[in-house]
Amino acid sequence: MSDRERDWDFYLRTVSNSARDSSFANDPASDPSLLHAVKKLCDFCRQEEKHSEDLVARVYPHINKLFQRATASQTPSSSPNGILLLVILQFFLDFGEVVLHDADPSLRTFFRSCLSREFADPVVAAATLDFLNVNKNKLLISFPNLLPQFFPLLLKLIAWNGEKLEKAFLKFFPGLVSPGSFLPLFPSLVDLPLIVVALEKVERSSGSLIGSNIASIQKSAAPEMLLALMDEAYTGSTIGDGGGDSESEESSTIDVADPLFLEILKDENDGLAERHWTSPGVAAVLQAATNSPQSDRLKQILNIAPRLLDVYFTIALRDANNSLICALIPILMARNSTLFPDKNYMYEVRRRLLEFMLSSFQRSPDFIALLKKPIVDRLGEAYDSPEKTELALQLCWAVGQHGGGGGSHKDAARELFESLELLLYENLSSSRLGLRQESAINSDNRNFRKSSQSRLLCFAVTAIAKLATYHRELLPRARVALGKVARSRLSDSRVWRRARDYLGLMDDPAICLSVLGPSRPSYGHTHNPGRVSWNDGGTKMVAHIPFYILGEQEGPPFHDFSFSDVIPRKR
Repeated sequence: MSDRERDWDFYLRTVSNSARDSSFANDPASDPSLLHAVKKLCDFCRQEEKHSEDLVARVYPHINKLFQRATASQTPSSSPNGILLLVILQFFLDFGEVVLHDADPSLRTFFRSCLSREFADPVVAAATLDFLNVNKNKLLISFPNLLPQFFPLLLKLIAWNGEKLEKAFLKFFPGLVSPGSFLPLFPSLVDLPLIVVALEKVERSSGSLIGSNIASIQKSAAPEMLLALMDEAYTGSTIGDGGGDSESEESSTIDVADPLFLEILKDENDGLAERHWTSPGVAAVLQAATNSPQSDRLKQILNIAPRLLDVYFTIALRDANNSLICALIPILMARNSTLFPDKNYMYEVRRRLLEFMLSSFQRSPDFIALLKKPIVDRLGEAYDSPEKTELALQLCWAVGQHGGGGGSHKDAARELFESLELLLYENLSSSRLGLRQESAINSDNRNFRKSSQSRLLCFAVTAIAKLATYHRELLPRARVALGKVARSRLSDSRVWRRARDYLGLMDDPAICLSVLGPSRPSYGHTHNPGRVSWNDGGTKMVAHIPFYILGEQEGPPFHDFSFSDVIPRKR
C-alpha cells in the first residue's frame, strides 16, 4: 500500500469514526483532527483524475452524516462548527452532481443553524465571505434565491465585523439584490447603524453573541435580551445593575416585543415590512445612542453604509426594471427624514437618496406622473423640517424639468401644478417656514429659515413657469401666480425678480420654450433649454429677446443691432 493510500484510509477512518462516535455527536468541531481529515479527503477527491467518482462515493456518506450531526448540535463549543461546515459545503458544491446531492437544503441549513449563531465570530465570518466569493457564480446560477433570502443575516455579519471584511463583502454584495429582495434591502441598508446599536446592547445585557440565535427572540416567551435592551434605553441601566428604584424601572419599561427590533434582528427576508420609527422605544434607543460615545464598530458602519448604498443604487439603475424603481422612490422619500441621528451620516445618505431619485426621474420622466400622490404629499410637508424642505426643493425641480411627466400626462401635470400653486401661496402668506413664532427663533435660525424659504419660492416659481411652458393650457394660471409673486416685493428680491423675468419670457412663446422647455424630444421636436434656435427665426417670433435677464439688467435691451443681421434670410 502506497503512502497516498495509507493517508486516504487514515483520514477516512477518522471521519467515519467521528460520524459514528456518540461522544462527538453534540460537538463535532471539538476534535481538532477532524477538520484536517475532511480537508485532506476533499483534496484527494479533487486531485484524483481516474477514480475521483469512486473516492467521492466512498467518502460522501460519512461526510453527509457528519454534516447532519454538526448542524444539529446546539451546545456551546470552544471551536465553532462554521469552519467545518463550510469545508463540507464546498465538497457538496464540487461533487454534488456525482452523488446526486442537492446542496440547496444544506446551504440553507448552514445559514439557519450555524451562521445565525456564529456570525459574530470573526474567523467564521471571514471564512463565510471567502466561501461565498469563491462560489459566487455557482450560487447565483444554481441557487439564485439563496443569498437574497438571507441578506438580513449577512448584513448583521458585516455590521458586526466592520471594515476589515468590507472588501470581501462588496465582492458578492450584488448577489443579494434580486426582484424579491430589492425593496426590503434598501431600508435594511439605511438602518445598518441601528442594527449595530441593537446588537451591542444585546451583547451587553446577555453576553457574547457567538452561539446565540438572536432571531429566536421572536419565539421566546421571555425575551430577556430585548427586555434588557429596552430597559437600558429607558432607565440608563441594565437589568443586572440592581440599582435605582425597581418599581420605577419596571413601570418605565414598555412592551419588549418592539416591532422594529424584531424586524431588524431577523435572519431571513420575509418581504417589505413597515418600520415603526414612531415607536417610543426606538426614539429612546436613538436618543441614548446620540448622547453616548460611539463605539468603533458603530463608527465603521456609519462609513460603510453609504458605500453599500452606492453599489445598491448603481445596480438599481443598471439592472432593476421600472416597476421596482417606481416602487422604491416613495420608500426613499419616506426614509429621507428618518435616518440614524449622526450628522455626517445623514448628509451622506440623503445626498445619495436625492441623487438616485433625480437620476430615476431623468431616466423615466413618467415616474413623476405615476408618483404624483407621494410627490404632492411631500410638497405639503415642505414646512415640517429642513430635510423635508430640501426634498420638496428637489421635487419642485424635477416636476418642472420633466414637464410633470410629459405631454401625455396632462391631468397629472395639472394636479402637480395645483400643488405648486398652493405651496407658493402658503409661502407668500406665511412669509416664513414652519409654524413657530419668529420671536422664539434666534438670529441664525431665522436667517436659515428665510434662506430656505427663498430657495423654496425660487424653485416653485421656476417649476410653475416650466410646467406652463410645457402645458400651454396652464399659462393663464401661471401668469396669475407669478404676477402675485412679482407684486409681493418680498424681502428677498431674487424671488420677485425671477417671477417678473419669467412673466416677461412668457410674452415670447418661442424663446420661452427654448429657455424653459424640456430637453427631451416632444412631438418630433428637440428642445435645448437655455438656447435660442436662430434658424427658426424666419417662421417663429424671436423679437424682444430678454438679454437683460441673462445679465440681470433692468430696462430695455442694451444691444443696438437688428435681428436681420443675425437671422439668415430665405432666398
